[in-house]
Amino acid sequence: MKNLQRLDKVISTQTSYSRKEIKSLAKQGDICVNSVVCKQSDVKIDPDTDVVTVCSEKIEYKQYVYYMLNKPKGVLSASNDKSAPTVIDLIPDSLYRKNLFPAGRLDKDTTGLLIITDDGDYAHRMLAPNKKVYKHYIATLENELTGQEKEQFENGIVLNDGTVCQKAYFEKIGSNRALVKICEGKFHQVKKMFSACSHTVVELERVQIGELKLDPALEYGQVRELTKEEREAVFDSKNDQI
Repeated sequence: MKNLQRLDKVISTQTSYSRKEIKSLAKQGDICVNSVVCKQSDVKIDPDTDVVTVCSEKIEYKQYVYYMLNKPKGVLSASNDKSAPTVIDLIPDSLYRKNLFPAGRLDKDTTGLLIITDDGDYAHRMLAPNKKVYKHYIATLENELTGQEKEQFENGIVLNDGTVCQKAYFEKIGSNRALVKICEGKFHQVKKMFSACSHTVVELERVQIGELKLDPALEYGQVRELTKEEREAVFDSKNDQI
């Protein structure tokens, strides 16, 4: 069965061009479908089989895209903001397209693995607590660990406001550093969990989601596309049984 869509819709979802700009480009003869100039931007095409070029550049049709970002400090996990840079601002022009958003969030001063996509169903599956997709964080604390934190985390932390968190994985990896795995996403959750244990988090980095690990080759602020295998690795939490 053919996947018929309007030409202007296909181009607008795959590029930064607006519908108005696409209409103008078509009238100028700058859009081709299967090597034939197309001056009507509202014609129906099959993006899976028809070859579309805009200003001689081929449109590589993808229904959705999935990017890995190594989030730096000082950037908001939002699609847009008038007063501060966002993670979407870090997407290079070659990868940018409309409707991108961060799947989940990292605090402004938290670094590490963040997935950017335009696939809402994928993001929902990843973020829903009942799906048990564990997010792995390395926390650096102001003071040394006492040795009681593992039991507290694995029994389910009660936050200072009375909120009860699900059981979490805890592993001491230094005198004041720990690996924490959670499948929830409450606001500032990891920091609040440590606060309930009388600790202050001074550095926090997300290093893994499910079985998807942050690419060590990615510098802060860099983005790359996920492979199909990496996308699916997010939902593999076989090693995260608490």
